[in-house]
Amino acid sequence: MKWRTGIWSFLLLCSIFFPTQGLASEKSGTSMAIADGTGQQVEVPAPIEYAICSGSGCLRLLTYLQGQHLVVAVEDNEKRKDFGPRPYALANPHFKDMPLMGEFRGNANPELILGLNPLPQVIFKTYPNDGIPAHVLNEKTGIPVIGLNYGNLAHLREDLYASLRIMGKVIDREERAEAIVDFFEKSIADLKSRVQDVPEAEQRTCYVGGVASRGAHGFRSTELAYPPFIFTKARHVATADHDAGAKNTHADVAREKLLEWDPEVIFIDLATLNAGGQASALSELKNDPVYQELQAVKSGEVYGVLPYNWYTQNFGSILADAYFVGKVLYPERFQDIDPPQKADEIYTFLVGKGVFNEMNALFENMAFQKISLK
Repeated sequence: MKWRTGIWSFLLLCSIFFPTQGLASEKSGTSMAIADGTGQQVEVPAPIEYAICSGSGCLRLLTYLQGQHLVVAVEDNEKRKDFGPRPYALANPHFKDMPLMGEFRGNANPELILGLNPLPQVIFKTYPNDGIPAHVLNEKTGIPVIGLNYGNLAHLREDLYASLRIMGKVIDREERAEAIVDFFEKSIADLKSRVQDVPEAEQRTCYVGGVASRGAHGFRSTELAYPPFIFTKARHVATADHDAGAKNTHADVAREKLLEWDPEVIFIDLATLNAGGQASALSELKNDPVYQELQAVKSGEVYGVLPYNWYTQNFGSILADAYFVGKVLYPERFQDIDPPQKADEIYTFLVGKGVFNEMNALFENMAFQKISLK
């Protein structure tokens, strides 16, 4: 019995002189504690072999981190054939065949989750209070839930970067998270460097219409802090009477205001095609007498861009759109850029496959093209 007493005495001394408490971000052999996007300390297993994603854009971020092989189930929207073009999903068609873990927009189903085999070791959740709140989902499943702030590429990049780093730490993809942050920063810096010395007098007035927001919308739907305009010094006419503020802001503007602003160039977010019939921005431009008076319509300066939103913001498409916007506005400064090729470079880095042609085919091949309204 003396040998057992000696071991317990040794272990007691180790616990005193080498405490494990307080190592909130340190990996141990079996678990690690990490602060999530809500500031909560969450204990998760290490390493992670099985995970699920709940909430808008969550699976997109995990795919960026090359962690899609960890996914054991998906939300219902990933299994729907009509849910629309999301590059991360086009690059991973197997998502459609995976088990179901609940509804989209954060409406996870605890019973379905607990019935999964294998059981996920962690649940990542963007927009932590949407659908079933993160703490409730944890209580109902007993599985650690990591809340994440989705952020954006305009004024909330640090939120986006923090989420990538948190997720990357949990799944042991920290180097990949830093590579993504570096990719975004270098791309934005490249865009801005091309236009930094453009005189204000040469900055053309622009408008982007048909931006999706929890569904498809018509021409009046826009985004005030639209990154492709911010990165290329395009003068967004809608900000004349609105404050883009400290975050991306969706707005529905008045038809009369559009006539008053009369932009020189119009970009159509092709997500509008899903509005159908007479409700799409293209149909409105073709048939509404008010819009036919716009100088951009008369001069044919109307162009198609890939969706800004589709299950929240498509960061790869936003960067690709920015290069196309720059090419339209300042062709001499973007002579080396072929927009479809650039889009595929971006998609290949972020989701592992060039999917521009697949995306474009879903929009009648109008992406990065001048659109005929006849």
